[in-house]
This record gives sequence, C-alpha cells and structure tokens, in this order.
Amino acid sequence: MRGPGPFGDHDPMSPISQETADVNAAIDAELQLLDPTVRASRSLAARLLDPEFVEVGASGRRWTYDEMLAALPELEGGGDESGGGPRFETSGMGGVLLAPGIVHLTYETVIDGRRARRSSLWRRRDGETAWRMYYHQGTPVPAGD
Repeated sequence: MRGPGPFGDHDPMSPISQETADVNAAIDAELQLLDPTVRASRSLAARLLDPEFVEVGASGRRWTYDEMLAALPELEGGGDESGGGPRFETSGMGGVLLAPGIVHLTYETVIDGRRARRSSLWRRRDGETAWRMYYHQGTPVPAGD
C-alpha cells in the first residue's frame, strides 16, 4: 500500500484524474468546434472530426464527415468573413468517460434565440493523442420549455 506523498493520499495519475483529463480534453475540443474561426476552416475542423463522423441534425438529416466539412462554414455559428454573426452560447456542459477512449458530452446551446440540447461522442483511437468527434446530435428545445 502506498503511503502519503507530495499529493497526500491522492495519486495525480489515478484513473479518476485521467478520466477528468479525458473529459476536459473532449470539452475543449467541443468548444473549439463551436468557434466560428474553426467552423470556417476545413483544415481546423477536419482535425476535430473523426473520419467516421456522423451527425443526426434537428431536421433528421444524417450528415457524414465529408458533408459536414463542406457545409460547416455555412451552418449556424459559422459567422462571416469579418468574424461577425451569431455565436453559440453554451451552458451545462459536462461529460463522462464511457470506456477507455470514449467520452460522452451533453450540454445546451442558444444561438439567435433558439435553444438546443446537444449530445456528442468523442473518440481517441489507440496510439493517438487527439480526441475527435465521432457522433453528434442536436435537438431543438420547444419554446417555453
């Protein structure tokens, strides 16, 4: 049994701290994908989306990796050339490590007065350090809810 050390009884490399680090890395990446600068850049967005990425949009449309990269600059939150336009406001973002290399995030957004509940799965493949969005779904919240 390990005795107290410079961190007391807490080992900074324990599974709990690694889980927290993984969830925080996925949250950071999710916030990057909501940034208009990233949304406007195919190369920046491509580093954050998994090649097997799928999104089910609020309309029910299924988006693939290539379709999303092509459309992302024109979708909500993409801003314009001056960096203007509506931006996503997030709240309640949190996550859980479902298994090694898989993080599930949930949160809400408001853009242009419309609320949505969102859910994302982030994946880090064996041998890689980067987290990439594997799946995303956004569901509109009815007015007054």
